[in-house]
Amino acid sequence: MQHINMLNEFKLIINGQSCLGEAGELDIINPATATLAARCAKASIAQVDQAVTAAKAAFKGWQRCSHEERKSILHKIADGIEKHAETLAELIVLEQGKPLALAQMEVQGAIGWTRYTAGLDLPVEIIEDSEQKRIERHYQPLGVVASITPWNWPLMIAVWHIMPALRAGNVVINKPSEFTPLATLKLCEIIQQEVPAGVISIVVGDGEVGEALSSHPDVQKVVFTGSTRTGQHIMSGAVKTLKHLTLELGGNDAGIVLPDADLDQIANRIFDMAFLNGGQTCAALKRLYVHESQYDALAQKLADIANAQVVGDGMAAETTFGPVQNKLQYDKVKALIADAIAQGAKALSGNQMLPEQGYFIAPTILTGLDDACRVVQEEQFGPVLPILKYQSIDDAIARANASEFGLGGSIWSQDLKAAQFYAAQLQCGTVWINTHAEVVPHAAFGGWKMSGIGAEFGLEGLLENTIGQTLHINKN
Repeated sequence: MQHINMLNEFKLIINGQSCLGEAGELDIINPATATLAARCAKASIAQVDQAVTAAKAAFKGWQRCSHEERKSILHKIADGIEKHAETLAELIVLEQGKPLALAQMEVQGAIGWTRYTAGLDLPVEIIEDSEQKRIERHYQPLGVVASITPWNWPLMIAVWHIMPALRAGNVVINKPSEFTPLATLKLCEIIQQEVPAGVISIVVGDGEVGEALSSHPDVQKVVFTGSTRTGQHIMSGAVKTLKHLTLELGGNDAGIVLPDADLDQIANRIFDMAFLNGGQTCAALKRLYVHESQYDALAQKLADIANAQVVGDGMAAETTFGPVQNKLQYDKVKALIADAIAQGAKALSGNQMLPEQGYFIAPTILTGLDDACRVVQEEQFGPVLPILKYQSIDDAIARANASEFGLGGSIWSQDLKAAQFYAAQLQCGTVWINTHAEVVPHAAFGGWKMSGIGAEFGLEGLLENTIGQTLHINKN
């Protein structure tokens, strides 16, 4: 992968042109080694303004493209992602750390999501069609969309933001996480080959660049995936110009295992969905409530799975579990585990030999703790799962709901009717039964409470990139 070590591979794209950053360079760290992986162009505030100006000009023509033309372009973009799949997967491993097989899944997901979005149609609703009058409801593009993406799924989430916006007729400026811009830069390079100049731009930088973009008066919509705190800041900055917002924010998803659950059947899936991407997934299972009759048995099964993981560099064939993406998050997760143990929690796993360099934490199963513990109250966003004991299901539901977050939740049971009854009582945007964290392009996904506003995916997600316009036609 030495060929991806050069700065000229990692330039910004503004108004159809690759360009150096006026604010210098960013060091991109490989989390598996904690060493420099690449350098990337860093945008100035003036370059953010240039990108918005170019986008605004490009919107005039792009919004007039036919639906069929935009569909065709999205399919060509999917072809381009497919063509560069190997490079994209390697870039994801280099900057994000996940095992190569998971990075390849991320690339395949990006292709599938792009193709699904290409096939969506914007509806025209007929409200009235009488002798005197016809009323239609149309959905028009908004204009310039600012997309701000996180470091956990850098390619996939960029696709989630960008493709519906383009399909609806908007123009997009992406600001990836300063920790993981490389795969997203490659994605925007692929998109740029299929669209007019200015329809897609990408500016890389820290929070200052993100703020300049999200608060820009000529940006009509901001779509953001990340922390609740940053989402609140973006929302406050959107007030002056009443920007449209889609915010997918923090989550502290609870799973509840009913007493009838078959532990042999569910243990591996619970582990996979709690530790997906090393636990660095918004909708990963982050708190597990288990009936006292099965508590010890399930905790031990999960610990056995955790202890069998091979923790290491994502490019190594034997690795099943990669590093935490950055030092800040690594230190936070280590502190949460230490705090829980200081309060009497027991770590049933996490003692594997770890590489000497890099931000590695072995998957850690914690038992013997209560809901007041920080690792339960806060979103860990890392390789740790607290397991909590309950006696009555009503108590478990109440404790699951006693969070400021409401992104996802799950019920695990052989009795599907009972599971659905309890699922309806969980206060979250998505509830899964006998799985968790599974998202699909055709089902809307969004949060309740402090987990966000708006929805992504499916027709509902597409319509978030539009504004409704009612057309009255007087026939007389």
